[in-house]
Amino acid sequence: MTPYTGPWTAAEAAHLLRRCTFGATFADIQNAVTLGLSQTLNELFIAAPIDQPLAYDPAEQIVNIGETWVNAVYPQDQTANIQTEGARMKSLGAWLAKNLNQESLSLTEKMQFFWQNHFGVTTSGDARAMYQFLQLLRQHALGNIKQLVKDVSVDPCMLLFLNGSTNTVFSPNENYGRELLELFTVGKGAQLAAGDYATFTEQDVAAAAKIFTGYIVQGVRSATLSQVTSQFMAPLHDNTTKTLSYHFANQTISAAGANEYANYIDVVFNQPDTAKYICRKLYRYFVNHDITSWVEQNIIADMAQTFTATNFEVAPVLQELLSSAHFYDISVRGAIIRSPLETLCAMLNTSNTSANFDLQSNYQIYLSMYGLADQMGQGYAAPPSVAGWTPYYQAPAFYRLWINSTYIKKRFDVANLLTSNFYNVNGNVFKIKVVDLLNGLSAPASAPQVIDDLCLVFFPKEIPQADKLAIKNILTNGLPDFEWTLQYNEYLADPTNPVFFNPVELRMQAVLNVMFKMPQFHVC
Repeated sequence: MTPYTGPWTAAEAAHLLRRCTFGATFADIQNAVTLGLSQTLNELFIAAPIDQPLAYDPAEQIVNIGETWVNAVYPQDQTANIQTEGARMKSLGAWLAKNLNQESLSLTEKMQFFWQNHFGVTTSGDARAMYQFLQLLRQHALGNIKQLVKDVSVDPCMLLFLNGSTNTVFSPNENYGRELLELFTVGKGAQLAAGDYATFTEQDVAAAAKIFTGYIVQGVRSATLSQVTSQFMAPLHDNTTKTLSYHFANQTISAAGANEYANYIDVVFNQPDTAKYICRKLYRYFVNHDITSWVEQNIIADMAQTFTATNFEVAPVLQELLSSAHFYDISVRGAIIRSPLETLCAMLNTSNTSANFDLQSNYQIYLSMYGLADQMGQGYAAPPSVAGWTPYYQAPAFYRLWINSTYIKKRFDVANLLTSNFYNVNGNVFKIKVVDLLNGLSAPASAPQVIDDLCLVFFPKEIPQADKLAIKNILTNGLPDFEWTLQYNEYLADPTNPVFFNPVELRMQAVLNVMFKMPQFHVC
């Protein structure tokens, strides 16, 4: 893969941060320009620490408000048990939204979500199990993916989600064995014959079902067990030798008890199709949905080679991709339609807008954010199927599926809400900090420069001068540019005076409301 050696300007830095985070500020972009490509990438690959979700809803029956519930039991009483689960799931949703909104400049959040989409797990019936699963994805987000697949295979959440916890020698269940091959590793490909696909056969699915027998899940909403765990039960495991199809060179998987599934996954990862399949998904996530024959031969092949050579470490693959000439080609900028989560966060994160009130108000705001993304078609912990969200895999439309007559109206409604209507939670007003955004630009007193800087932050490519002029006229209210300069300087001289602050805020709100509804904002 050819490394990028072209100019490193704000445009390239913004492109990188736009693809690797859920929203970068103007200052973040300028700092990346100063650091250079190599150092910026180094910082992006530093894992971002986070706190644990906290109880905030009075329906929580066990821990106090402000304490974490991730290792807490559930009430014995059934009604209280259900109420507590509801409270914890709301806390989890709010916590996920908070992490996206308050992310550090790191790939961690973007990659954790990539793996959530990749494995497509929704719920386990226990918020603790879902939290553990999400933490597992986070732990391996930029690490070894072979190990991630092994850990996911016996994770309580996955065992519950795809019936692994009831998969026994007496009643083998093919659900997980099928999805492991079709969706998580080698991919399905074209059907060659009855029960025979490009990379596996029904024989392999049946063998996998037997290999994964013997695991049970304990502790779901338990009043005595503080965690949900999985356990291997030897009497429930199929101890026969399993023979794979010709796609796997008719290899056999010998009985190995609790280690058998890991041995099998090693065989699956030895298939060249596994590296290619995962690398294609990474390419579509970070670059473009359109994989041409040239991309397959020159980009995917190199990514897969690096993936295999590093024993399936994902960080070197992404380092290579994100520093390639292809990644910075003008043809791929703006080639991806923003997902609902990216759209929502791009409105907030770019101005450092976050909830900064009391715990309950903050969590209520973030739960509302989670709900807004869900209304636009993307609830973080609720993909529509085990395959994830259709815009990430369904050909030929791919990302175009994020936009339809229903969802585009929802996007505009969110733009209106965050720029003009605002949340009011317990008397705490939550809105985009438009003046903070303005103050962080290179020349806030210059109307043309304000528009140029905002276009850099929000749009992946240059827009026509006529469009810039139209936006600038909204900022200046149709008056000469010097009138904006006077207005801003009056505010700057007395920033707490509403007589000067409010007009500046209103003009910026109007500008952002228009920009958030422009087609260029919805691509990245």
